[in-house]
Amino acid sequence: QVQLVESGGGLVQAGGSLRLSCAASGLTFSGRAMGWFRQAPGKEREFVGGISWSGSTTYNADSVKGRFTISRDNAKNTVYLQMNSLKPEDTAVYYCAARELGYITAQPLSYAYWGQGTQVTVSS
Repeated sequence: QVQLVESGGGLVQAGGSLRLSCAASGLTFSGRAMGWFRQAPGKEREFVGGISWSGSTTYNADSVKGRFTISRDNAKNTVYLQMNSLKPEDTAVYYCAARELGYITAQPLSYAYWGQGTQVTVSS
């Protein structure tokens, strides 16, 4: 059974930092690209960024570029989202997702497996 379990969310003041983790099990982690998405109330799910199977390529959405960093540890089957300089508009439920393929895409439908999400709330 495939499981993606996010952790690390919480309440933080604007300008603060959080580090999200996503632990994967039940799948071959190292061969898959991983993505982070977020969804705020009343809004569509938004691609935050992704990382290729090897970790050599990352991509961040313009809204988080320069503030968020994605990394992975294939030995631990875990992908991370380091979030710095957080803004109130970053408030959302954050999801990690796994592709069947090794390269990044921003399209949610291209991701086969999803975590349950973790809430991030940034206060002003």
